[in-house]
Amino acid sequence: MLELRDLRLFVTVARTGSMTKAAEQLGYVQSNVTARIQHLEAQLQTTLFYRGARGVTLTSQGQLLLSYAEQILRLTDQARQALAASSRPHGPLRIGSMETTAAVHLPALLTAFHRDCPDVELTLRTGPTDELLRLVLDYELDGAFVAGPIDHPELEQDTMLVETLAFITGHPIDDWSTPGIPRTLLVFRSGCSYRARLEQWVRTRGWLPVKILEFGTLEAILGCVEAGMGISLIPLSVVRHYQARNKHQTLWVKPLEDDEGRVETLFVRRRDAVMTPALRHFLDLSKNWLATK
Repeated sequence: MLELRDLRLFVTVARTGSMTKAAEQLGYVQSNVTARIQHLEAQLQTTLFYRGARGVTLTSQGQLLLSYAEQILRLTDQARQALAASSRPHGPLRIGSMETTAAVHLPALLTAFHRDCPDVELTLRTGPTDELLRLVLDYELDGAFVAGPIDHPELEQDTMLVETLAFITGHPIDDWSTPGIPRTLLVFRSGCSYRARLEQWVRTRGWLPVKILEFGTLEAILGCVEAGMGISLIPLSVVRHYQARNKHQTLWVKPLEDDEGRVETLFVRRRDAVMTPALRHFLDLSKNWLATK
């Protein structure tokens, strides 16, 4: 019968690639780590690691066990949190968000959540939709705000916002139906759904080639658009927020019409993940808070 202690030790050795480093990290004697791994291999009647002068690497059987061990340990930790005696949400909560949503809609929401749940260790990670989906599917995030539509059998989703996308430029453009718009697109890195929409928009009109400049932050995109470097496509709420904070800005805005400009912001989470009290409260608060936006 496998022991959780041995599974945690195995996962630590796999992640560090070293019996010695795993022993140091866990506070064990190195010889005990080696003995427990050998005991685990004997139990399973297989070799889990290739041993070498520079450390250890997983065998194919070791890779298989690692995927199960990580799930077992994750579910054990979630069960412990869910069954804890305290009625107040506590423990870690890992949330992901698109840069635009984090900048405009989350500051007040996160403040309210922290006020309600001071014992929760909340972390926020921003990134493009594709990256956030991968992190949720890999159990590295408990949930994330992403751009819809999303269709994945392993994900639950809730619609949080319905917004309108808008072009922004640094100077007025009289006719958006001609290829006279600037050919430089200022966007987030690959995987951003708004970038994909903008690229598709110019592609369907045959306005190629275009020059693409990638940026890591929303403020950088807005500043460079205002300086006249090119155009971008972001939610209208983000533009309005930026304009309210920067009274002397010179952005020119062109909302997309009808369904072409409609975009949903979804909160996604894994179907098989345990709904901890912290995540449940965050989800309920998010629905109530963002419904008024």
